[in-house]
Amino acid sequence: MKLDQASAMIDAALADARARNAKPLGVIVLDAGGHPVAFEREDGASLFRFDIARAKALGALGMGADTREIAARAASNPAFFTSVAVATGGSLALSAGGVLVRDGEGQVIGAVGISGDTSDVDEACALTGIAAAGLHHGGGQ
Repeated sequence: MKLDQASAMIDAALADARARNAKPLGVIVLDAGGHPVAFEREDGASLFRFDIARAKALGALGMGADTREIAARAASNPAFFTSVAVATGGSLALSAGGVLVRDGEGQVIGAVGISGDTSDVDEACALTGIAAAGLHHGGGQ
């Protein structure tokens, strides 16, 4: 994951959020190893937006699936996913808005996490950002 790709994702995600009149967001892009490449927090975004966005992105990487899919799986096995959240020190958020980022060959090169509005809006902005950077999104492994 390159910085210019991460910056393009964030810029497009935030532009989409403003077009949707979304609440202020926090947006993070992680590389495939879970290291932060870029993060922005809009004016007015609440205190935990960085932490939640990071948990969404890191959870997607760690579990190998977008957080929408992980949340659906957690609904039928809450004890396991609660254990995962505890075992990882809270590095897993069980709501949409954490999306895997893939290159042109389908390899996971990172993840984007967004927090601040509803999980559906967070996820939609992430998808817009990924597409604007010329990359591909999601799915499970």
